[in-house]
This record gives sequence, C-alpha cells and structure tokens, in this order.
Amino acid sequence: MITVTTRSELHEALASARSATSRIGLVPTMGFLHEGHLSLVDRARQDARFIVMSLFVNPLQFGPGEDFERYPRDAERDAMLARQRGVDVLFAPAVTEMYPDGEPRTFVEAPGLDNRLCGAFRPGHFRGVLTVVAKLLNLVHPDIAVFGRKDIQQLVLIRRMVRDLEFHTTIEGGAIVRERDGLALSSRNVYLSAEERMQATLLRRSLLDASEAFGAGIQDAAELVQRVRARLADGALVRPQYVELVDAESLENVPIAAAGDVLAIAAHVGSTRLIDNIVLGETAD
Repeated sequence: MITVTTRSELHEALASARSATSRIGLVPTMGFLHEGHLSLVDRARQDARFIVMSLFVNPLQFGPGEDFERYPRDAERDAMLARQRGVDVLFAPAVTEMYPDGEPRTFVEAPGLDNRLCGAFRPGHFRGVLTVVAKLLNLVHPDIAVFGRKDIQQLVLIRRMVRDLEFHTTIEGGAIVRERDGLALSSRNVYLSAEERMQATLLRRSLLDASEAFGAGIQDAAELVQRVRARLADGALVRPQYVELVDAESLENVPIAAAGDVLAIAAHVGSTRLIDNIVLGETAD
C-alpha cells in the first residue's frame, strides 16, 4: 500500500492501475477505521482488483456545534488497518488539498431527498456529503464505490446523484457490521460511557421488535413505529430524534409497510447521536 496526500500523487498512483486495465474500487471514509469500514474493502474487492480508500474528515458536512474538531482521528492506526486489509492506495488529503480555494462556490444538492430523516435535523449535511463524494468520484474515476448501509439516506442520495449526473461508477451498499450485542459499529461509539453503551443496544433491539411484528403480519406503519418508540423508552439515556418507516428509494413515509421498506432511527444516547435501520422482509444484518 502507498499513502498519498495530494491530487497529483493520487493521479500518478492510479495511472499504473489503469495501464494494467485493472478495475478500480473506491471506499470513501472519514477515518478512525473499524470493521464496518474494512468490510467495505472486502465488498469492493469482489468487483475490483485495485482498491483506493480515502481518509478525509469533510468539514462541509458538519454543521455549527457538531463534532468536526473532536471527531476521532488516528491516521497511523488507520494506515495500518488499511494496509492489512489489502488497500492499494490510501488517499489522505488535507482540507486545503480538497478545497484549495476555501469553501467551494459550487455544491451538489438533492432537494426533496436531502431534507428528510437525518437531513431534517442536519441542514446542509448532505450537500456537503454529495459535494465531497462527487469530487472523489471525479478524482478517482472508480468502476465501483462502496458505502455502508448504516447511513441508508446517504447511500440513497449518492445513488441518485450518480444516476442523475451520469457518473460512470457503480454504487454498492455494504452490510451493516455490528458488535456481538447488535450495536452498529460507528466511529462515534467511542464517545459512549459504559452505561450509554449498554443502552445504545436498544436501537437494534427496537428495530428487531418491529421487524418481527411485520413478519407476523402487522403492516400499519404507525403501529410499527410505536413499537420501536416503546422499546427505546426503556433507556433513560436514549432520546429518539426520529423513527420513520420510508420507501427505500424516495425516502417518503409509507402508511402501510411492505417488504423492502426501511425502518430508520436516529437517537441521542447521552450526548452521542447514533443511527440505525432495518429493511423489512430481509434477513437482518
């Protein structure tokens, strides 16, 4: 593995891969890697021989008062883990390398999709996500890029951007990777105290309750959402931000649940914001 920090170094590293007609895979991350990120490398490797991982904490997707400055970082450990997993190029640019003229004047937005779910509570977040992903796709020109399904809204928006703007990249979703107790892996889990960590498992358990109810024949969305909220109420430190049942492509709320719909949660556990989701009718991650 080689680590590059500039766009010119990245282009040079990619030139040899293209000359060998290798299919290129991209795994964008904000670093502080865990098994969830590394599983995306494995997924990319199924369809590509040459893997690029980006490691960039993107300031555009953090709003005022969010955790950009204290977002966990460990570049040395990230490089070791990426190397061990078989990444070919680790692209770790500085903010000034990605945005040499300061905050860009041009952004990518998805009106009607980016103001739902997480977007309703994090205005501008997905504008920042889509803009940096568009830059990465243009820098790497990958054949495939892989994003985790834990942030289902991000995955939906990126797929729509690629389709609408004719990027020649296939977007794949990687399965949610969990701890043994069901908590979805997240870089932000390190913020949780021991008691918060235990109560955070209610997110997963509440989704499973609703999924089992759907499997038993309950289709009323309000009842499924209420089941989730009732289980979350068992945690004194858990404060739901939203619980919604949505169509997997439009992200619009559905009144009657069907297989393939997504039940999604965002909640604060203590001061830490976590997200999770489940696709109804599918084998649980």
